[in-house]
Amino acid sequence: MLNLKTFTSRPISWLALTPWLIVLVVLWTTINNTFKKDYKTGIIESDAKGYYAYLPAIFIYHDLNFRFFYQIERVEYYNPTLYYQFLRVENNKTINKYYAGTALCLIPFFLAGHVLTLLKGFPADGYSYYYTMMTHLGALFYLMFAMLGLRKLLRSYDIGEKEIAIILLAIVFGTNLFYYVVTEFAMSHVYSFAAIVWFCYAMRKYLTNYNGKYLVCSAFLLGIIALIRPVNLLVVLAIPFLAGNPNQLLDGLKSLFNKPWIVLLCIFSFIFSVSIQFIIYKLSTGNFFVYSYQQEGFNFLNPQISNFLFSYRKGMFVYTPMLFLSLIGFVFLFRSSRFQFYTLISFLFIIVYVFSSWHMWFYGGSFSQRPMIEFYAFFSIPLGIALQKLRTSKMRKVFLSILLLLIIVCQIQTYQYRRAQIHWSDMNEEKYWDAFLRVDRF
Repeated sequence: MLNLKTFTSRPISWLALTPWLIVLVVLWTTINNTFKKDYKTGIIESDAKGYYAYLPAIFIYHDLNFRFFYQIERVEYYNPTLYYQFLRVENNKTINKYYAGTALCLIPFFLAGHVLTLLKGFPADGYSYYYTMMTHLGALFYLMFAMLGLRKLLRSYDIGEKEIAIILLAIVFGTNLFYYVVTEFAMSHVYSFAAIVWFCYAMRKYLTNYNGKYLVCSAFLLGIIALIRPVNLLVVLAIPFLAGNPNQLLDGLKSLFNKPWIVLLCIFSFIFSVSIQFIIYKLSTGNFFVYSYQQEGFNFLNPQISNFLFSYRKGMFVYTPMLFLSLIGFVFLFRSSRFQFYTLISFLFIIVYVFSSWHMWFYGGSFSQRPMIEFYAFFSIPLGIALQKLRTSKMRKVFLSILLLLIIVCQIQTYQYRRAQIHWSDMNEEKYWDAFLRVDRF
């Protein structure tokens, strides 16, 4: 007879399907909000135009000086309200202000869009319907990729499946990550988020078992992180936290001396990734090294930390309040591991300090503080610790109720932002409270 125990001794955790269910919900939202549009205007906007432009430049126009820009932006798809100039001049040559990492992540989806465009007889100009639709599907793919990696990372901290499912739901639907997948999907954030999540997981695996393959993966991913947004190399400062304790960190560093070939392979993997940008610059300007942001930069003597976190204009905790709730986990982290507490809080302080020192600390037209999206894994971990450590049923219910409320607040504010009730740049206290949680004006 069939022994049912053989099937029940290792039950399937349906909670492990949470990443797939999340992406299905986001896909459904995307279909209802975006796929109905013609994907011609108002889809790839602002900075995303620069990130994306490498794809048609390389695969269609074979022009890394972007001469096609004027035909596309000023003739074929001209929209005066969305016109955005992302080109700069270096060594008398026109270059793209932005970096090529996002485009690299999207290559398979762009090529699929190109094939579909040719089959359907649409204009094969890199910007017609199927190109941008496939780019959007690419964003959904990287969201899934990030969720699977985040689940593995949280499990490495002995966080239970129920808590992980809640965290994944909160990170997607309770933060501006949702907006940057559903609406501004060609911005770099979801791709950086995925790369950083997997970097953290691979580095943590190396620091716990010293397997060289994880170190090589970490180096390759670090190169991709740099290629998408160089400032995100700050993630290396989180390595002590990922190690878990000082002994493990020191042992991990010592093990490098016993693996010279692995270290060389890591260096090669990193250089291989970042060299793509240098090669592009060499081909387009004749120089390997170019600072494409030119007059833009950081003012480290005048960081806008309080504005960055709490202002009505773009405050992270104002427009993504769920992240504030995750800080409760720091209390439990302090009790269980002072080393992890201090290394994590120091790391988060540094990235907030750096990002708030950018000359445009509010990051132009954006919802909440978008550069922090990449680092949401570091809010997920204390959130999971808090959920794990709340022992009484009453405390958990209160915590979960507040979490659910803050997710709803974020969704309402996302809805308001998409419909310009929350202004893309010029919010203030009066405007914020006048529009607070109102959905009756649309």
